[in-house]
Amino acid sequence: MAHGGRLILARVELVQAVDAAWQRGWLPYDVREIVSRSLDESATSLVVDAIALSCSPHASSTVHPRWQRQLDEIGASVWWEGPLLEAWATRHIETASYASRTESRLLTFLRRLPALPLILPLPGDRLMSAVRAGLDPKVLNRVRALLAKAESTSFPEEAEALSGKAQELMNRHALERAMLDADLPALATSRRMWLDKSYFKEKSQLVHVVSRAFRSRAVAYDGFGFVALVGDEVDLESVELLSTSLLVQATRAMVAVGGSAGKGSEARSRPFRKAFLVSYATRIGERLAALEDVPEVADERLLPVLADRKQAVDTLFDQMFTQTRTSRVTVRSAAGWGAGRAAANVADIGTGRKTVTSG
Repeated sequence: MAHGGRLILARVELVQAVDAAWQRGWLPYDVREIVSRSLDESATSLVVDAIALSCSPHASSTVHPRWQRQLDEIGASVWWEGPLLEAWATRHIETASYASRTESRLLTFLRRLPALPLILPLPGDRLMSAVRAGLDPKVLNRVRALLAKAESTSFPEEAEALSGKAQELMNRHALERAMLDADLPALATSRRMWLDKSYFKEKSQLVHVVSRAFRSRAVAYDGFGFVALVGDEVDLESVELLSTSLLVQATRAMVAVGGSAGKGSEARSRPFRKAFLVSYATRIGERLAALEDVPEVADERLLPVLADRKQAVDTLFDQMFTQTRTSRVTVRSAAGWGAGRAAANVADIGTGRKTVTSG
């Protein structure tokens, strides 16, 4: 009887700890990601189940679409009956004592999570009157098709032409959406994009230049491993898609350079790779800025709409982040800088990724 009571108490404490994390601004993907990076696979699987249990009582109409997408992405669903810890231990072929120890470590960790800015209404709360839609799925499908062709060709010129068409399509769609929403109040929102731990600072530079090209702003949380984005819903989705694509391309190109070099060569060193990624981000920023110089806005009525959106983004950014500082990255490899720039020159700057590791 005491054993069953302990299992029920553990379930209650876990749900309370997860609920408290929501109150402190964390989202489902954030919690799963920080636990997986800080603890182990057992704690990660247990916290996903606790997240599912926390959100299960709430009607779908009271759960924000982005919140629900994160639950789906991490696979948070109530698959068991009865006490959580007992079901979890049975599923993972673990003892009750091991489950209890895992639960204890997880509780300690969750209770120490600091506060983050609240960026979405919590499950059960009244949803915002206007939940803006993201990119049109039809447009995304067309862009993905162009990007798939660009990635399959071995000719850089052809890849650039295809990615240019994808970028043009994305920009045109964004402007058309802005005109359709011209009568609605400007509404900024925020997302979190988690990056790999390795070379986080350098990779966050790439996200920063992409966000700037899409009229958005970015803040890197070095200690956690994510970049906070502020912007319009459509623009932020574009930032995530394009950043994810470019990070994959940058890593692939960087590894290829090192793979073709001999053991112990500079191309396999950490300074080379840091310089490569910084140079890559810098060059991508230049290319995106050049695209902005192309006159896209034929209808002058769009100019005040974009100005209002910028004001909304700046206002929300200032509310969320009262203290920020500029981060500098030191480059110590000229060869890495040159290789990164060369790779960025032929990078696909389309926006056709289906999934991203985001918030």
